[in-house]
Amino acid sequence: MDIALYFFTFLTIQLLTQVGVTNLLPWTSWGVDGMVVPLIVSMALSGALTVFIFCRMGWCRVSPNWLRTRPWAVMIWSSMVAVGAIVPSIWLQEQLPQLPNLAADELNMIMKNRWGYVVIGLLVPMVEEMVFRGAIQRRLLERMAQPWMAVVIGAMLFALAHFNPAQLPHAFLVGLVLGWMYHRTGSILPGVALHWVNNSMAYVMVNILPQPDEPLVLLFGSEERVGLALFFSGCILVPSLLQLANRMKRAEENEKK
Repeated sequence: MDIALYFFTFLTIQLLTQVGVTNLLPWTSWGVDGMVVPLIVSMALSGALTVFIFCRMGWCRVSPNWLRTRPWAVMIWSSMVAVGAIVPSIWLQEQLPQLPNLAADELNMIMKNRWGYVVIGLLVPMVEEMVFRGAIQRRLLERMAQPWMAVVIGAMLFALAHFNPAQLPHAFLVGLVLGWMYHRTGSILPGVALHWVNNSMAYVMVNILPQPDEPLVLLFGSEERVGLALFFSGCILVPSLLQLANRMKRAEENEKK
């Protein structure tokens, strides 16, 4: 019951703040920005409320113990995993049947606004890691004999919470990695680092590419170049995962000392 409570509390806060901010305040005076400002404000408000409620209710435990092990290498390699996973994730998604992107316009508007990065790049990673790893997966790990089942279920809930079919494959894969890191470390901080880099790269792509949603073959110019991009991404991703697994083990050992 508590897992369902965490999940639906998160969704309810998002829904109520978006409806309230969008419909109750006079955004027409903002002109063109009146379409995107309420989205940004509602995301910021829902994030702040989520952090307050989950901390106040003790659903997400906040402790500096893991940070005291000085796991800076874990933070760095988790960030590198996000860098190496971008192209392979996009390529894999292109191989799957095309799914409707219900949030494309809203996300692009938010990311093109100067305040969009505050919520997408900084606030969202912390809030979602607190909810889906610090609260939901923590309880799943406590209740399930097989940790991998808790990781998979947590990743599924994380993907479903985005309410956008086009984001499901990437969100699920990223959720698996985030869940694995939380299981190994017991901390949301490595996930916040990976989540921050992932969202930051999406923000940069939206703002520097003329068509951020165009296929990789058009972005790189040929199938051969796409293959090279996948190869070099793998040269980043695979060593980063191996280093991350090794460093997380060392962080666990240091914490026990």
